[in-house]
Amino acid sequence: MARFKLIPEVHLVLRRRSEILLLLRANTGYKDGQYSVVAGHVDGGESVTTAMSREAMEEAGIEIAPASLRLFHVMHRRDLDERVSFFFEALTWSGEPRNMEPHKCDDLSWFPLSSLPVNMIGYVRTAIERGLDGMTYSEYGWETEGGDD
Repeated sequence: MARFKLIPEVHLVLRRRSEILLLLRANTGYKDGQYSVVAGHVDGGESVTTAMSREAMEEAGIEIAPASLRLFHVMHRRDLDERVSFFFEALTWSGEPRNMEPHKCDDLSWFPLSSLPVNMIGYVRTAIERGLDGMTYSEYGWETEGGDD
């Protein structure tokens, strides 16, 4: 019997003073029209911090050394499948964030943490809120059959 596998993801909590960098998903087939953070899947043979650094460059054109990443929150979530989402905060980075994937992103902007957009992916909003409250782990999408929002 095959061993069960989870899909690992990385998410970037990039803060500038009291703001956070968010992107508006487009043309991806998943939660298009909703805001998220820079994120992606972990490729085989790479660590989660290396994956986060890679995704930051691919999506926002910024360079983040893996050693500059601090674990912000971990979420075990259920949607159509099960995933473990690692949220990292960048302590330092170089470059100015810019939309490197306009074919998948309609907006890349800073938002006040005190007023996140209404059209934000539910599990991302929850992870940010819980991470800001000092929680390092949570679960999402287990309360109803079929997963999250």
